Amino acid sequence: MKEIKTKNYCLTPISKNRYKIEVFSFRFQKIHAVKIRGCYFSGPQKSWVMPQDKMCLDQFVALFFVKPKKENKEEISKHSYDKALKDFIDQLTLKRYSENTIRAYKEQIINFFKYFKTINPQDLTDENIKEYMLQLIKKKNISLSYQKIVICAIKYFFEKVLRRETKSYYFEIPKSKERKLPVVLSKEEVKKILSCTPNLKHKAILSTVYSAGLRLSEVVNLKIADIDGERKLIYIRGGKGKKDRTTILAKELIVLLRKYFREYKPKLWLFEGLDSEQYSKRSVQEIFYSSLRKSNIDKNASIHTLRHSFATHLLEGGEDLRFIQKILGHANMKTTEIYTHITNVRLKKIENPLDSLKF
Repeated sequence: MKEIKTKNYCLTPISKNRYKIEVFSFRFQKIHAVKIRGCYFSGPQKSWVMPQDKMCLDQFVALFFVKPKKENKEEISKHSYDKALKDFIDQLTLKRYSENTIRAYKEQIINFFKYFKTINPQDLTDENIKEYMLQLIKKKNISLSYQKIVICAIKYFFEKVLRRETKSYYFEIPKSKERKLPVVLSKEEVKKILSCTPNLKHKAILSTVYSAGLRLSEVVNLKIADIDGERKLIYIRGGKGKKDRTTILAKELIVLLRKYFREYKPKLWLFEGLDSEQYSKRSVQEIFYSSLRKSNIDKNASIHTLRHSFATHLLEGGEDLRFIQKILGHANMKTTEIYTHITNVRLKKIENPLDSLKF
């Protein structure tokens, strides 16, 4: 056997049956780790002596020179993004953002990460933001409200997780706003939906949402103690913006809730599911859509439509806009003013010019 020299070791025959192997990176040698039969370390020669056996050599090489597994860029980035996502959610939680906001921001930042899955989050630039936003607008045709959520999520990630300033033009939220009027049900349509809800608990839930102008999260978070039958008030604890408020309790709802109490006997939550657990938002949505289908009302309505309808019906009944703002829990009057554009009180008083024509 002739001498064999590689970048890691030199293999030299010293007898018919044995050879020595000199490891160049001597300081990293695992002298005490070698447990190969017939192999020993010679201190004076600073080399190993072993039988001329291929299996013995393979074991020795595997012990000293196993190449580390190479991770591709995508694997490295995935690990980085997993950590960045955890830091992102931790920051939102520490700042006491609502569950809905955390859920919305998390969804957007995950989509953002997936788009740049081979780039380390620390290396993302303003140009990446521009590229991402353009493809959302051009290819997916996102709305302005959706664009606002995307920008807010990415901006929060850059500022709170990456600790970078976000003065770039691409982080600016568009000033122009979409002005979409909410879908509103008439009183007769609300009555029809409630009539198509035979289950007592389900009817009580939908009636509470409509008669108090509640958000979905607010109705499932109601506790028995939040119902004040004496003062005819409902207390909303920690509503949007973590603000408490009161709203009105209808006489008819008191009667309905008392009947519901006698039959279902809730313990803590006003509306409870199985094992006295808090009723889920998804279940409330399914109740509404089921009743809407049965009513054959052809409107793109949701559970939130009952809240819009409540506000509109109050305004049409002559209630002051500021009072409506207060019981709805709107921080800004402009939010409440949207209902002035869908009420038909003034429209009924207008004489249409076509009616004065004789043809």
